[in-house]
Amino acid sequence: MDVMPGKVGRPEAMPDLYNVYCDESCHLEHDQIPLMVLGAVWCRTAAVRQISRRIKEIKQRHAIPPGVEIKWSKLSPAKQQLYLDLVDYFFDEDDLHFRGVLIPDKAHLDHAAFNQTHDTYYYKMFFRVIEPIIDPCQCYRIYLDIKDTQSEERRRTLEGVLRNARHDARGVVIERVQQIRSHESAVMQLTDILVGAIAYHNRRLDTNQAKLNVIQRIQQRSCWNLEETTWLREPKLSLLCWRGRGMEDV
Repeated sequence: MDVMPGKVGRPEAMPDLYNVYCDESCHLEHDQIPLMVLGAVWCRTAAVRQISRRIKEIKQRHAIPPGVEIKWSKLSPAKQQLYLDLVDYFFDEDDLHFRGVLIPDKAHLDHAAFNQTHDTYYYKMFFRVIEPIIDPCQCYRIYLDIKDTQSEERRRTLEGVLRNARHDARGVVIERVQQIRSHESAVMQLTDILVGAIAYHNRRLDTNQAKLNVIQRIQQRSCWNLEETTWLREPKLSLLCWRGRGMEDV
């Protein structure tokens, strides 16, 4: 096994392998939506098959075909119990964890002052999502939801940012960053639900009672209001409410 930079070359236990599933909401600079949410659900790679099977069973219990994708945008009163059951499963499953970053108001971002573009800022914030997850003694496969024709560039850039930050040019810790389609991954669909719930709540939307009920369940199970920064090492649902310079009152 490769020795990590700065470490003494002594025998180490074999690292565990983890999958990290990343998604975002309202991340475009000029989408007329004030906030932005980035998030990731992660678990041991060895647990993915079992987790996917349990999600499939929950869907079948609600007469949802296995191939039908579950997304926050599809949450309707008729499907409320399905989403409540999925939220409960997330909190009951010890192998599942969530980390998110909430930017309350994109209008307050001053990219010019920091010599950056909105795309550069996007990668900086995704680094803030993923960096606390990473244990340099373990290995990670990071998955991004394919969004558009720029997805490959986003994948390549994020992989470079993460590896450079960890002095991991050979991919010992960050084994790969890969694009997948969300309908191919049950765990990615959980990420979509949690990111969507945080965005909906902080946008102060209230037209969909089923969504409000699911948000309330997440708040109850996490013991957090989904608006403020949690403890960094919160084991189940960790959130950073990012307020940069000039955003203290946002």
